[in-house]
Amino acid sequence: MKTIETKPSPNPTWVHLDADQETLGRLATKIATILQGKHKPEFSKYLNLGDSVVVTNCEKIICNSSDKVYYWHTGFPGGIKSRAYDKVLAKKPQDILMMAVKRMLPSGPRGRSMLKRLRVYVGHEHPHTAQVKENKE
Repeated sequence: MKTIETKPSPNPTWVHLDADQETLGRLATKIATILQGKHKPEFSKYLNLGDSVVVTNCEKIICNSSDKVYYWHTGFPGGIKSRAYDKVLAKKPQDILMMAVKRMLPSGPRGRSMLKRLRVYVGHEHPHTAQVKENKE
């Protein structure tokens, strides 16, 4: 029996997802699965075999929790900061999806390289029409 070694593709395939009327958690789970490559039969936990993802209409994502608050720490004593979901949605709606997906990916260099392949855009226009083939979903 011969073991077949898989290698990361230098040109990953691109997937386009429309976030219009999608639930935040379900969409973030779908994106994290595609970025990690878990939808492929040759999935390996230690390799970055996932595809690139382009998400449009991120301002129309549905969040079921109306009192959601995002916290971060500045690193200084007493430096806890917070911002409500509504304010983040008004200022930078793409950050909501980016934070949700980032927290679902593995931490470390492999997770950061996966997150670099995620592109999130406000509105239905995006500059990656040449890379994205037709979506089967």
